Amino acid sequence: MTIGNDLRRAVRGQVLASGEEGFDRARAAWNLAVDQPVLAVVEARDAADVAALVRYARLAGLSVSAQPSGHGATGDVEGVILLRTGALGGVEVRPEERLARVGAGVRWAEALSAVSPYGLTGLAGSSTAPSVVGYTLGGGLSWFSRRHGHAADSVRALDVVDAEGEAFRVDADSDPELFWALRGGGGDFALVTAVEFDLHPAPHLYGGRLMWPAERAGEVLAAFREVTASAPEELAVWFTLLNFPPFDFLPDHLRGRSMVTIDTTFLGEAAEGRDLLRRFEAIGGTVSDTRGPLPVAALGDVCAEPSDPAPALGHAELLTGLDDAVAGALLSEPIAPLVSLQVRHLGGALARPVPGGGACGHLTEPYSLYMFGVTPGPEATAAVETRLKEIAGKFVPHTSGRKPYTFLGVGERAAAAFPGDVLARLRDVKRARDPRGVLRANYPVLG
Repeated sequence: MTIGNDLRRAVRGQVLASGEEGFDRARAAWNLAVDQPVLAVVEARDAADVAALVRYARLAGLSVSAQPSGHGATGDVEGVILLRTGALGGVEVRPEERLARVGAGVRWAEALSAVSPYGLTGLAGSSTAPSVVGYTLGGGLSWFSRRHGHAADSVRALDVVDAEGEAFRVDADSDPELFWALRGGGGDFALVTAVEFDLHPAPHLYGGRLMWPAERAGEVLAAFREVTASAPEELAVWFTLLNFPPFDFLPDHLRGRSMVTIDTTFLGEAAEGRDLLRRFEAIGGTVSDTRGPLPVAALGDVCAEPSDPAPALGHAELLTGLDDAVAGALLSEPIAPLVSLQVRHLGGALARPVPGGGACGHLTEPYSLYMFGVTPGPEATAAVETRLKEIAGKFVPHTSGRKPYTFLGVGERAAAAFPGDVLARLRDVKRARDPRGVLRANYPVLG
């Protein structure tokens, strides 16, 4: 009997095993450059299906890796059963408590649409395509993290299935050690089927993108350094160098061109936000300016990141500063064949320890650096890999060596995301809760 038939006896959701029609499509990651050599794919119907799958895997000596949509996949899943939790939907908003509850399959776009009418927001990132649960388990660096910290530290409770196949609710009182590990330590300790998290006031939100030709990058970076030196915590400002490929779907004024952008949000009135960003308006040659009052539900429009799967490679670092040497390295030469190089202003609440906070901890580094390239074939892959290494090498004296869990790239390990004492504590939790390795995260803490 094949594993597919065994699984169909164990769960009610759809099962596709290796060799069956539709299997390759079902196992695909969002990043099409990542191959996922799994044994089978299970589309769970509900939390009971998740528990049944874990019990089956435990008895069969197999492992389960959960992916709602495949964001963050690394390909380190050979011989694993891939669990798709996209059907675990549902958004409940309790505005009087400033609380939302979502199923593991809910993406940020749906969650923000539900909370926006109440003048509230969750701590979503630059894209609203990833699931709330997957993003949050890795810590979650939000537009609003300078004001409210990591998304993981806004979690109140989680519904989980443990490595024994038992379902229960976890919060700070019921199981403080597991609660700590799940908030920013990745999905290595239990499978999360739903999450409850704090909502934050956003009665007014201002934001958008300013864009100039790449020739203005020096002026824009100088203004970025000035603005971020004194920015209030409600203001997020990101500097990006863009190298647009000659894709047909791009407008003529962008296709094949290099640009520099400032992406920004401000938790406050439009007039105040515009005044805080006045320095950028002194820079001539603006190609576009989309800033204005912004509904929370439209947060994903600021950067307008692609939402369709594509093959790509990325690399991230945390910068210890943005002095003249770092600025010079950023502008020393074109980024091609990379598509983007982005510097995010961190600090604020991210830099402060959170009493009772999760494993994501705090970030003392004031800026992050993230580079990204599209890799449609072997030649492009080799060129992007080389360029990522070259650019990253320039910043070695100015990086901390640590990086946020959600910024880890293919081939990197969880150890890069945590200080030694935090990693040791996470490994203790893993050994205690899942000694047989039934559950497998994108970046396992053991290994």
